[in-house]
Amino acid sequence: MTDDEKEPRRTTGPLRTAAGALAGAVAGFAALALAELVSAAVRPQAGPVVAVGSAAIDRTPAPVKDWAVRNFGTDDKLVLEIGILAVLTLFACALGIVALRFRRAGAAGVVLFGIVGALAATTRPDSRGLSDALPSLVGAGAGAVLLHLLAGRLAWRQPAAGATGPDASPAGDWDRRGFVVAATAAAAASAGVGALGRVLNGSSGRDAVASRDGLVLPAPGSPARAVPRGAGLRIPGISPFVTPNGSFYRVDTALVVPKVDATAWRLRIHGEGVPRPVVLSFDDLLRRELVERDITLTCVSNEVGGPYVGTARWIGARLADLLAECGVKPPSKGGPADQLVARSVDGMTLGSPVEDVMDGRDALLAVGMNGEPLPFDHGFPVRMVVPGLYGYVSACKWIEDIELTAFDAYDPYWVRRGWARRAPVKTQSRIDTPKPFARPRAGTVMVAGVAWAQHRGIDRVEVRVDDGPWRQARLAAEDSRDTWRQWSFPWQATKGGHTLTVRATDRTGRVQTERRTRTVPDGASGWHSVVVTVE
Repeated sequence: MTDDEKEPRRTTGPLRTAAGALAGAVAGFAALALAELVSAAVRPQAGPVVAVGSAAIDRTPAPVKDWAVRNFGTDDKLVLEIGILAVLTLFACALGIVALRFRRAGAAGVVLFGIVGALAATTRPDSRGLSDALPSLVGAGAGAVLLHLLAGRLAWRQPAAGATGPDASPAGDWDRRGFVVAATAAAAASAGVGALGRVLNGSSGRDAVASRDGLVLPAPGSPARAVPRGAGLRIPGISPFVTPNGSFYRVDTALVVPKVDATAWRLRIHGEGVPRPVVLSFDDLLRRELVERDITLTCVSNEVGGPYVGTARWIGARLADLLAECGVKPPSKGGPADQLVARSVDGMTLGSPVEDVMDGRDALLAVGMNGEPLPFDHGFPVRMVVPGLYGYVSACKWIEDIELTAFDAYDPYWVRRGWARRAPVKTQSRIDTPKPFARPRAGTVMVAGVAWAQHRGIDRVEVRVDDGPWRQARLAAEDSRDTWRQWSFPWQATKGGHTLTVRATDRTGRVQTERRTRTVPDGASGWHSVVVTVE
């Protein structure tokens, strides 16, 4: 009988079934471990878990992504990877059980999963072709062979003719000892291979790390003014005026953070209405006049009262000046293109209104953040920063291409997934202290937080206790209309449960709306409230 034929009908038993599931799990582990090692020779983004995870992100509906960010925050990518590994483990166990009776079918199932990983890797926007398929295919091939061998140890054995004594196998037995030895050896070897691959992948991008470590940012030709005295309130629990790099929010789709060598980086500016296209190196950018500005960024996934907003001191080249040198004109001056499409090295595309980028605001190709080169997580070597627009239409990290086109001609990544084409930041405010469900003492309780309406500025913040009247809070000094403002309100708290609510008014006179909306399609709205119990 061939191993592809159905074995004689016997009672499998729970122990042999469990061994089959274990064989599948070990084979799957070996496949992923070898794929990790091969991806170190190709690139980390080609690994099957990363490739499948990235494909899953690309195909996930906007409301589901919004739910993931809302519930898991910046751990959403880790949760996705754990979920993929859990699903793969379950399928691997199932294939191991199938292989108990159909060895070749079980092995073929492993190969099929490798093909899925290869397709996911080669169909990504940043794919490098067939080389990206190698980790999945090589890993799956090894996993299929291993499952075939382990399943062979689980095959029913017949006793040798004339064999007697304690070493003779009874009819219908399977090689328990051989299976345990083989599975243990395979698991140990796979762990070593996977650890080596993880180390090599972790050390990838050494040239990029060296280029960042050796970078000394030039002094800006137009430095930011000192943060005004009184812009940062000394109130326990309030967000600092400048957000440290390590605490600055990160929301993107990159499961592996790109590490780009600044010495090899290039930026191409081209497209409709660009009579003088250009390709710039990093040194070309540093030789330009650099400006330094305090700018608050906000993610469109930020719920009312959420954490995805922060202020940093950015340094970079003015994007409008570069575009003008290329001959670009905004639509208001007869330019044919109304959309600037920025492309990242990982294939992400973001679309910004050309009019907004060239209307005089401090839209930057940023190279520095809070006095140091951009962290890799935040776009090193170069990213876009445009005050007044949500990040998904402006804040392209790891940027490498700018194309001028029309909104009607091209839908960027997030627009194709149901988000709005144009997304100015909405006027918002947040209570930082007291925290929800806090139990402060009766007496004077300092209520404080932040409010923002980038490129319009904050004119007033008001606080309401329960259903009482709105009372004006004290605004901290303003740094610029492109940054948030801190505020405070001394509340004479009385015992019992209370609801504190805040709203802001921007410089155009627009009062923050009470109407609650979710983040999709153009940002959340509504008043932020916290419930406290005064003791």
